[in-house]
Amino acid sequence: MPWELDNDRPIYLQLMERIQHDIISGVYKPGDKIPSVRDLALDAAVNPNTMQKALSELERNGLVYSQRTSGRFITDDEELLKNMKMQLATEHIRQFFEQMHQLGFSDDETLQMIQETLRREKQ
Repeated sequence: MPWELDNDRPIYLQLMERIQHDIISGVYKPGDKIPSVRDLALDAAVNPNTMQKALSELERNGLVYSQRTSGRFITDDEELLKNMKMQLATEHIRQFFEQMHQLGFSDDETLQMIQETLRREKQ
């Protein structure tokens, strides 16, 4: 999946979000070694210093950790990963309901539409 970055928000935050999403969605597994700063920067077409800042923030958040001579690795903390996944899902749901409210739908109408869509998908 290409790295789609926009100029409206700090690039390092977008990089963090992308890597966090890759971790939560299983692209990177707990304990996996992640590519080097240079490789990730090249892949994302960003300055290595920007990528370094993003990875440092992820390290500060506990999602990745460094081993001095071996590189960076994904945390083995399953509870942290589970909580982050739930937080991300909750945020997506909140944004979805906010958009539905902007379209004029109530929560009940939105839930009814979701249930109907799920029923149709199962058929």
